Amino acid sequence: MRAVIQRVSRAKVSVEDEIVGEIGRGILVLLGVADGDAETDAAYLLEKTINLRVFEDANDKMNFSLLDIKGDLLVVSQFTLFGDARQGRRPSFSKAAAPEQANRLYKFFVVEARKQIAKVETGKFQAMMDVELVNDGPVTILLDSEKLF
Repeated sequence: MRAVIQRVSRAKVSVEDEIVGEIGRGILVLLGVADGDAETDAAYLLEKTINLRVFEDANDKMNFSLLDIKGDLLVVSQFTLFGDARQGRRPSFSKAAAPEQANRLYKFFVVEARKQIAKVETGKFQAMMDVELVNDGPVTILLDSEKLF
C-alpha cells in the first residue's frame, strides 16, 4: 500500500462539480492499494499518517502530528500510485489491486481513521475526481507499507 501525505491548510474533492469531501487544516492522503495488500498494510499506513510529526510547534519545528493538532483528514483513493513507467511511455498498473480488494482496504482505512480523527472526509471510489488543495509548506511525504521509501 502506498500513500502520498500532504499537509494542507484546506482541501476538497469534487465529482461532477459536486463537493464530496472537504477539510480545513490537516492532511490529504492519496491512497493506493497493491495486489496482495491486507488490513495490516492499511493499519500501518494509517498509524504512520496520523502520527507523522509534520505540523510545527511554537519554535517552527515539525513536532506535532495530526492527532496532536486535532486536524482533519481527507482520504482519496488513487490506484495510479502503482503506475510503473520504467518501460515505454504508457504506465502499467498491473501491481494495483483489483477494484474489489482496493475498495475494501480503502474503506477499512477510512473506518479505522474515523475511530481516531474527528473529521474524516473521502473522495468517491472509482470516480473521476477533481482534487483541490493548498499544500501548507509545502509538505509532502511518501509512505509505503513495504517500507520501500
